Amino acid sequence: MKKIYFASDVHLGSSLFEPALEVERRFVRWLDSIKNDAEAIYLLGDIFDFWFEYKKVVPRGFTRFLGKLGELHDQGIEIHYFTGNHDIWLTDYLANETGAIIHTEPLATTIHGKQFYLAHGDGLGDDSRSFHLLRRIFHNKTCRFLFSCLPINWAVGLAQTWARHSRKKDRDNPVPYLGEDKEHLVLYAKKYLQKHPDTDYLIFGHRHIVLDLQLPPHAQMLILGDWLNYFSYAVFDGNELVLHAE
Repeated sequence: MKKIYFASDVHLGSSLFEPALEVERRFVRWLDSIKNDAEAIYLLGDIFDFWFEYKKVVPRGFTRFLGKLGELHDQGIEIHYFTGNHDIWLTDYLANETGAIIHTEPLATTIHGKQFYLAHGDGLGDDSRSFHLLRRIFHNKTCRFLFSCLPINWAVGLAQTWARHSRKKDRDNPVPYLGEDKEHLVLYAKKYLQKHPDTDYLIFGHRHIVLDLQLPPHAQMLILGDWLNYFSYAVFDGNELVLHAE
């Protein structure tokens, strides 16, 4: 049986942790290394540090990554791409050019007879008013239109500065795992399992921590880490889900 792979938070384009091109090369090497036994690859958000699609142009760069996605799709591997809080403004470019299946909401799905719940994780279980206000602004169609009206160099420069500030904050003041009673995604997962007790696996990104947690009645929850510190991913072989991290 071929395998299902999961990764998140690559933040392609960010150079705060190591040269951006090296991050892209490393991630592409990993994609290349799994292509012979992969049935599907789920990318759970924030793969780009910033992404915006205009009607006729997209941000420069990322040719190695985009080409590899197209190659994998042409080989019959399903590519599922979830938007995160850094790559919200994604429309049909990746779908048309690389064959990726785009998900803008969490996904409950069956994989080889097991029930999965997959999401980037931003906003889930987090009741912060400031965060939800900011999220509503970023998801607002009018705000997106106004952003698209700015001169491209200004708009992209502004967005990259914002993304870089966010990454610098995470680098300089990382928030460690808060424990089962305080970690927003764990609390959200527990509430979700109360309504969906047949769920076998819950997988999230967003938090930039590596977590493998057993939750009652029989669920396994993962937070995938990132490709800035951990170079981490998960793999499901039909029998077990395993989280790999450096």
